[in-house]
Amino acid sequence: MADLLVSLYSDHLSRLEQRTRASNVVMRPALPPEMQLVVDWVRDNFSTNWASEVSVAITRQPSACLVAIDDGNLVGFACYDTTARGFFGPTGVHPDSRGKGVGLALFFAALQAMKSMGYAYAIIGDAGPVDFYVNAVDAMTIPAEGKGIYQGMLRAKKT
Repeated sequence: MADLLVSLYSDHLSRLEQRTRASNVVMRPALPPEMQLVVDWVRDNFSTNWASEVSVAITRQPSACLVAIDDGNLVGFACYDTTARGFFGPTGVHPDSRGKGVGLALFFAALQAMKSMGYAYAIIGDAGPVDFYVNAVDAMTIPAEGKGIYQGMLRAKKT
């Protein structure tokens, strides 16, 4: 999978904001007392590797992990500045909440947080749904060989 580059000063970001206004889900930074709950949820629904990144993101000050809460339930998360400064991700939405704009709203909230911190661009490392990001904000592929920062990374073995 490719790394992608997103301009945080393009018109695509303001159009993305308009598309996310319909979501009734609360988006906010994860609080330190919620860390174990969020980390366990990510591990159970996604992967051990992502759970590790969420741990790092929540311990940043301010927290670099956003959570999506729907009717008191955790339904999604998005991190930034985790594996590397300027990187967006990991991010995920529970299967029952997909297709409702939660992922798009989390993506927008994270990009806005990065922009407010002074970033002009965000990198989406090893982007999974490339078309999603291209369609959302006109993300561009970064031409590079190999797997970038994640090359050679240890991964949890599936049992």
